[in-house]
Amino acid sequence: MVKVHLLIIVVLTTVASLGTVTLKDYPFRNVSLPWATRVDNLVSLLTLEEIELQMSRGGRGSLVSPAPPIPRLGVGPYSWNTECLHGIAYSGPATSFPMAIGLAATFSPELLYRVARATALELRAKYNDYMRHGVYGDGRGLSCFSPVVNIMRDPRWGRNAETYGEDPVFTGILATHFIHGLQGNDVDSRYIIASAGCKHFDAYAGPENIPTPRNKFDAQVSEVDWHQTFLPAFKACVDAGTYSLMCSENSVNGAPACANRRLLTEILRDELGFKGYVVSDEAALEHIVTDHQYVRTFTEAAAAAVNAGVNLEISGNLTHNVMMNIGEAVKAGLLNETTVRERIKPLLYTRMRLGEFDPPSMNPYSTLDLSIIQSPAHQALTLEAAMKSFVLLKNKDGFLPIKSYFNQVAVVGPFANDQEALYNNYAPTMNESLTVTPVEGLGKLASMVTWANGCVENPFGPLPCDDYNATAIKEAVTGADIVFVCLGTGLQVEREDNDRTDLDLPGGQIILLKDAITFANGAPVVLLLFNGGPLNVTWADQNPSVSAIMECWFPAQSTGTALLHVLTNEGGTSSPAGRLPSTWPLFYDQIPNMVNYSMSGRTYRYSNAPALYPFGFGLSYTTFRYSDFVVPKALTPGHDLDVTVTVTNTGSVSADEVTQIYVEWVQTSVATPRLQLVAVTRTTTAPGKGTTLHLTVPADYLAVYTRSGWAFLQCTVRVYAGGQQPSQRSVGSNVLIADVIMAK
Repeated sequence: MVKVHLLIIVVLTTVASLGTVTLKDYPFRNVSLPWATRVDNLVSLLTLEEIELQMSRGGRGSLVSPAPPIPRLGVGPYSWNTECLHGIAYSGPATSFPMAIGLAATFSPELLYRVARATALELRAKYNDYMRHGVYGDGRGLSCFSPVVNIMRDPRWGRNAETYGEDPVFTGILATHFIHGLQGNDVDSRYIIASAGCKHFDAYAGPENIPTPRNKFDAQVSEVDWHQTFLPAFKACVDAGTYSLMCSENSVNGAPACANRRLLTEILRDELGFKGYVVSDEAALEHIVTDHQYVRTFTEAAAAAVNAGVNLEISGNLTHNVMMNIGEAVKAGLLNETTVRERIKPLLYTRMRLGEFDPPSMNPYSTLDLSIIQSPAHQALTLEAAMKSFVLLKNKDGFLPIKSYFNQVAVVGPFANDQEALYNNYAPTMNESLTVTPVEGLGKLASMVTWANGCVENPFGPLPCDDYNATAIKEAVTGADIVFVCLGTGLQVEREDNDRTDLDLPGGQIILLKDAITFANGAPVVLLLFNGGPLNVTWADQNPSVSAIMECWFPAQSTGTALLHVLTNEGGTSSPAGRLPSTWPLFYDQIPNMVNYSMSGRTYRYSNAPALYPFGFGLSYTTFRYSDFVVPKALTPGHDLDVTVTVTNTGSVSADEVTQIYVEWVQTSVATPRLQLVAVTRTTTAPGKGTTLHLTVPADYLAVYTRSGWAFLQCTVRVYAGGQQPSQRSVGSNVLIADVIMAK
């Protein structure tokens, strides 16, 4: 390290003595130097005013994006605000994958890796094209504000569709694979493809607007719930190497998340070891003053945020936003310039690792071009992802898969032929020619297809299907041999800034379903659901006239084709194997108050209440048998747990099975989760064939958080292996049980 610093001094002294400084002479341009040395050099060359601009221009809007160039150093503009949740949003054409909750329902970490890698490659190709044309601004950079790893703790929360569900361990597993796919975390790689950014940190999972706005809400969280539910997925992000985290708009235990030193320094950096940058949610720094009234002025807010640990601001497109007061805060003695200079280092490090300050010839990603956008391989991948995301909730008397061709098929409901409704929020620009609706896909089952929306939409109305048209449904359904009813929520009902008031099918949709059954006159009816959070479909589940129910989420561009393949078991290899990443309550009064952040009574981990459909639930066209379950009889606390189990396809259809491993802490003196998912794998198995699985449960998953911190309890840990949670109604597979003694 001493030699490196001497080199910098020698280079700068030599350059100064020559009287002319060229860009290549700066050490931060020297590709042979360590990253940290290059970052330190670049920061040393910046004025406080330049740093202030860089930290205040994270987006959102033309006044605050991109971060401006520094011509005297040859530093170009950079665009920070990019969304990559299920494809590249707000940036023109790109392959659109199923919404995040649908990706979670695949229960396939490996698939999320491939989806993220495809997204990253398209992002890099678009970035290369933007740079060639000198185009900058929101949605034009390589730094993704994705994935969303908040926990779905309340089924009414408006942003459930953006999450990976209710389980923190499972969310962390999926996030890890998504981050690795997005960044390309290859050990021997000099550059990352794109940078990931997990959000929203922390204890942010409702409310959005009911009963109070998120930007005014203070989440009161116990230490146990905080560490055992709201922090683990972010720890997984940090361990996976994410380059950034986004602090949320709410307060946590009395301090705004983006001015919360306990959260952003003591926990995130000191406890979790995070080395990257923290970016504020949009206008979150402004809300420190205007809504939380935590401090009085933007200057005080700048000091509070930077001192707490924020590196970059996304503002409400204010030219003189909060971070533009950094200089004033330094002058007032509220902020130390050394702290400011430390805060900009992760931003510049990220840009270096993306290859910005190196010759393009060194970066293998610099040659990617737009031909990769919607490539055949990526179109095939989004079709695969949609097919794997579908969850079969009901299949009366084995009605599915469909085995015949019909004279007339009817496809009805507000999601039957509405392309935009299939995408949900944070989606790429829709390609109409590549988007296949349920009508277009399922119409191939018959010589004639009839369809009707059945809902006269009012864009200013509170709910979709406010104005229900029974006549249109009757005309479409009458005479059909099979009826597909496409119902759900959409952005009018559940989205960012908008919570749901209940779990019912909105507007006249339940009437539409009942009328479709009546008008079908005995023809089979299949209910297809398009939504993010759980729905009350108890009536349909119990009604014998509904032959099947399929949860489809928001599958995006390949919806119709994916439905056709799965509903017919195309090629004999398209059996559904999606699983629910959240609990669907049986009764509405089971749900605690939205603003109560205690996990008691929430999710499968802390609730014994009966569910309409439990976490991990999903049916198949075949059956499976688990056998030969092997775990050690005893395990030293702090060691990984190795599990072996064999799964055999006992039916007549080749299919995927999702093997779920849960643990239960038995007879402990401290409170623990009721159950905890600790391992999952999705395996394709042919009829009559068995696969022996070897799974490792990381030691951390066996620890529980107590008042004294994380601990390995000396107790019996009961381990369950099967295709579902223990003690739930069968999904066509058994559950095996074994005990492990945890003792020194």
